[in-house]
Amino acid sequence: MSVSVLILTKNEERDLPGCLATVAWCDDVHVLDSASTDRTREIAAAAGATVSIRQFDDWSTHQNWALANLAFAHPWVLYIDADERVSPELALAVRAAAAAPGDHVAFRVRRRDFLLGRWLRRVQATAWYPRLFRPAHLRYERLVNPVSRIDGPAGVLTGYLDHFPFSKGVDFWFERHNRYSRLEAEQILLDRAGHSRISLFRALFDRDASVRRHHQKQLFYRLPCRPLVKFLGLYLAKGGFLDGRPGLMYAQMMACYERMIVIKVLELEAKQHKQPTRATTNPA
Repeated sequence: MSVSVLILTKNEERDLPGCLATVAWCDDVHVLDSASTDRTREIAAAAGATVSIRQFDDWSTHQNWALANLAFAHPWVLYIDADERVSPELALAVRAAAAAPGDHVAFRVRRRDFLLGRWLRRVQATAWYPRLFRPAHLRYERLVNPVSRIDGPAGVLTGYLDHFPFSKGVDFWFERHNRYSRLEAEQILLDRAGHSRISLFRALFDRDASVRRHHQKQLFYRLPCRPLVKFLGLYLAKGGFLDGRPGLMYAQMMACYERMIVIKVLELEAKQHKQPTRATTNPA
């Protein structure tokens, strides 16, 4: 065995058992827990995982800390979340890639998101994520929805990583994305303050997928009517309408999420300029 597994958790007693069952083939599973108040840590320990605790601050800092500080027994790390499942085909591909990686330092995995039991095959913004890597050759950037920076060649793996983002219900999804939207708004203002440079050419043609994603995000955040653009992009341009009702629901929810980010950027800008948010008053 030449692969360790990393799982980040916060109150995941519902999803963690199923996740751990799909990596039972691994002899070095690490669970980095963000001070759960349920049975998450007990479940992880009972399954033989090494449990560490760190208070969550932001996504990239938390993930980078894990890669730099956890004592992985093997040179390769497979990173997954508690609401994800490693398919048997992917498990085989992971072990084969780690055993004979060639000159690759990371491998991208295709993730399948599910809603109402249906694979959101077309409406996903992106399906490929670098999840198998040598820790020294990868770092994360951005406060939320991090971009993975890979130092070296990256390959792709067969098999799927199945993701169930609605396993705790739609209410939980909105609660989580309400928190994410605040971090996205803060990231946007950080980028503006740093005068982050963007390139249309690199957004479209850069060989590194993570670099393309970075520049695509920067361009997207400069568009007017972003919530509408988000919906049309996912539902029409990417063919989300072919995913049936779940595709429509997902595109609508992502447009709502984008609207939350827009509003919170305006709120933070008003606070920065010490100007109260303008309120509408109705005459008596």
